[in-house]
Amino acid sequence: MSGKYEKLAKEIIQLVGGKENVKNLIHCQTRLRFDLADTTKAAKEQLGQLDGVAGVIDSGGQFQVVIGTHVSEVYEDVKAQLGELEEVVDTGDGKKKNFLTLGIEFISTSFSPIIPAMSGAGMIKALLALLVLFDLVSNESQTYYIVNFMADAVFYFLPFFLANTAARKLKCNPYLAMALAGVLLHPNFAAMIAEGNPVELFAMPVRLVGYGASVIPILLIVIVQSFIEKFFNRIIPNAVKIVFVPMFTILITGIVALVAVGPLGSYVGEFIAAGFNGIRAVAPWAPAVIVGTLLPIMVMFGIHTSIGPLDVIQLTSVGYANIFGPGAMVSNIATGIASLVASRRTKVQKEQQVAVSAGITALMGITEPALYGVALPKKYPLIGTMIGGGLGGLYAGVSGASRFATGSSGLPAIPLYIGEDISNLINILIAIVITMVTTAIATYLLSLRFEKGEEVQEKTTNSVIEVDSILINSPINGEMMPLSEVKDEAFSTGMLGQGVAFEPTEGKIVAPFDGEVVSLFPTKHAIGLRCENGVELLIHVGLNTVELNGKYFDALVAQGDKVTRGQTLLTFDLDKIRAEGYTTQTPVVVTNTANYKEVKLDSLGLKNIDNVMLTIQV
Repeated sequence: MSGKYEKLAKEIIQLVGGKENVKNLIHCQTRLRFDLADTTKAAKEQLGQLDGVAGVIDSGGQFQVVIGTHVSEVYEDVKAQLGELEEVVDTGDGKKKNFLTLGIEFISTSFSPIIPAMSGAGMIKALLALLVLFDLVSNESQTYYIVNFMADAVFYFLPFFLANTAARKLKCNPYLAMALAGVLLHPNFAAMIAEGNPVELFAMPVRLVGYGASVIPILLIVIVQSFIEKFFNRIIPNAVKIVFVPMFTILITGIVALVAVGPLGSYVGEFIAAGFNGIRAVAPWAPAVIVGTLLPIMVMFGIHTSIGPLDVIQLTSVGYANIFGPGAMVSNIATGIASLVASRRTKVQKEQQVAVSAGITALMGITEPALYGVALPKKYPLIGTMIGGGLGGLYAGVSGASRFATGSSGLPAIPLYIGEDISNLINILIAIVITMVTTAIATYLLSLRFEKGEEVQEKTTNSVIEVDSILINSPINGEMMPLSEVKDEAFSTGMLGQGVAFEPTEGKIVAPFDGEVVSLFPTKHAIGLRCENGVELLIHVGLNTVELNGKYFDALVAQGDKVTRGQTLLTFDLDKIRAEGYTTQTPVVVTNTANYKEVKLDSLGLKNIDNVMLTIQV
């Protein structure tokens, strides 16, 4: 049975380079996220002009097709047509990806689908921190306890979420991956950790490590699983695969996970912790610089949990702590500021929303949404975070800023730095200000390069406008109506931009201004124009008329042609189109609406090609 968006799905697959170019596909709340073998094969501009596609982004190792809130329905139709994806070999577009780039891509794409859950949980944690700060809720109350574990659940069980998404990325069984995550977080294993007695598995020592909220261990385990599962899928007969492949995969991967792969982060963490003690003995200011600079990387590998306890040891022995806390404070603040700056620099609305939410929660001490949803995919916020966090940590370290109690590391934790000497509080506040300013400057300057691709796209399609308003004439003779009356939600909801619609009285489309043909569909039913002032217009004759495959349409121009106002662009046979049962409502939308203050409709009713259709306020 065909899906509602079957035709759109077919067009999307074709324009991303065909099924053979698709390595993997996932979706988030608004976008299809393709992992393509060769991004140069994707027709980015044509994709952006498709009915039902609001935009295209090639960023963070993914080719993203922006659909809207109904993306899950489109995804199902695209996935149905793709079927079981074959392993695709990178065709080599001349851009070799190094190990670090591939690793970042793997982590960021594994995190993409779970960012909403992390953002929501992070905001709950931030709210709870504020309620405690203003004495509205006691941190010893049952309310605090319950709401806190509601928010912590997403982070503690992160290995489950990552197991699912990483397995889908690697094309292995996500449920087997989640079973392996269950091994790491099983209550019986947690009990062994609590007891602390030596544990052996087939005479091999098992490292007693807590894996709640960890990231790298489960990702490494799923990578191991992918090889083991594929190996047994090759050698086990089909008749018994359903039983023996899962059995061997869980058993062997589970043993490898507990004995070797999982404990890797803890070994590294202990080594670094010992190094921190040594460094502090020689240069007491250095730990704050190191933590302030490298904490995001430490969080990724879970090794920060080995360094944090050093503060507790120091606090119980000397009454204050400055090994981990001050550096963590400025690093978290830097993460939040970098995310907020990125929210102002990105041109993608959904990315703006994620970056704002993640930035706020990071300022409150919860950095995972910002780290995995913004900093890693975009890269430059991560660099800005490390620069600002390092400089803030330098001041905190040199000034000897210390905290006198343990707790979170965000703005609500500032009271932890209040001691007998007020200068300690002043020093951490100065370190925070230095962090905020330097992070904002560094992130902004880096964005000029890293966001350049998106900005160039915006500027080439949306030229700088130097007038107060632009008048756009009607491109068609007919009855003008509000866009909301169009019987197609991709247009009626304004997803593709603001504009109007016509019920034509004549089968002819003319240029409403002097400009250029930026896109012309092969089926000739739609045309994209750009005027000299930068306004971009999509004119779509009829609804679902792409199905006519060009029948009854005739194009008098080609893509790239310069056109003058009043020049005939398309002709079509209205009567025959209607006779075929198609609606001839013709939407005309400003696809770069976001660049303007207002797209204002002229009076509705009968219009001809000499009448003003829209007034665009710059």
